[in-house]
Amino acid sequence: MSRVVDPRWPSTLRTFRRQAGLSLRDLATRAHYAKSYLHDLETGRKSPTPEVAGQLDDVLATGGVLTSMLTDDGENDAAELARRVTASDVSTTTITGLEVAVDQLAVAYPVTTPHVLLPLVCRHLTYVTTLVGSGSRMTLDQHRRILVAGGWMSLLTATVLIDLRRRVAAAAHLRTADEMAAQAEHGEIRAWCLETRAWDALVTGDPTAALQLAQGAQTIAPAGSSILLQATAQTGRALALLGDRRATSRRLAQLERMVSPLGQPDQPEHHYRYDPQKARAYIATTLTWAGDPAATVEASDVLAGLLAEGSRPRRIASARLDLGQALLPVDPYEATTQVAAAIKSGRVADSNWWRVDRVRQGLAQAGISTAELDELCEAHQPSS
Repeated sequence: MSRVVDPRWPSTLRTFRRQAGLSLRDLATRAHYAKSYLHDLETGRKSPTPEVAGQLDDVLATGGVLTSMLTDDGENDAAELARRVTASDVSTTTITGLEVAVDQLAVAYPVTTPHVLLPLVCRHLTYVTTLVGSGSRMTLDQHRRILVAGGWMSLLTATVLIDLRRRVAAAAHLRTADEMAAQAEHGEIRAWCLETRAWDALVTGDPTAALQLAQGAQTIAPAGSSILLQATAQTGRALALLGDRRATSRRLAQLERMVSPLGQPDQPEHHYRYDPQKARAYIATTLTWAGDPAATVEASDVLAGLLAEGSRPRRIASARLDLGQALLPVDPYEATTQVAAAIKSGRVADSNWWRVDRVRQGLAQAGISTAELDELCEAHQPSS
């Protein structure tokens, strides 16, 4: 069985070491490895074994991130799955387990780093793929449920890959998700595929394409669904980046009308279920991108609510980025403080670093030093 090492493993190790305030010599002493060996790991000259990654996870208290970035190619696992599946009919219990796993992974998404979540989702997606191609006897309903589970898994995989800026792989998974959803006649997943492509377009600086994709998602989204709300919010953000303040305001008013009758869902952390707090965060982001003076108050309120709750670190980091950008015209030094806190949290997704760059550019244009943020970016920002 071959082992695949995520190409970001060396830089991730370096980031964790620096966050811990350790030199290579210090880490060598604590982990009981030669300094030269650790240097080779950080520069990518040597590849880690699972034992080494686990030891470094323990010493640096990473929560298992370094180990999770080492995965096998899955060939043997897939073969074993295929053998087991073809040996008997697919049971309802198996399918129900997959559906539960979809929800669990979607709930884990907002609080789990992409490097940790990706191999977990891929492992389940491999199982779905094996079930679909196993040739086992199943009813039409069972087949559709497996396709729907696979569609959600592929969609979530694409979302995590976008967070990691692996756009080619993400696009492939989005096509798979859309194909599975088309076969299952599942309009919600198809709309989410368009919305996810819209988010990717925003991240890569193409708000025109993002607007078209988000509008397409609105067109096919089922009435009253979470994706209809999400697509509406996404059109607002695209319009904000396009500089159309009037249209942005109309879209935000529409979003507030849609959200106002909603109660708190059973699983508000679920990435594919909308909740009122998520709407407030989107409004703050949109106002910030539109350059609206109200953004400062809105972003401050969102951040205060998230800090009081304390359980959504990625949303907190994003809210700090919103507040930092909103504060640029009125208090650039506090803007620096907020963005620095977001970076230090280690929860800025790879796909959100462009927002950090916008704040740095704004500070530079105002003649204010960006040295603190530059240093933090060098230490924390993943290499392209």
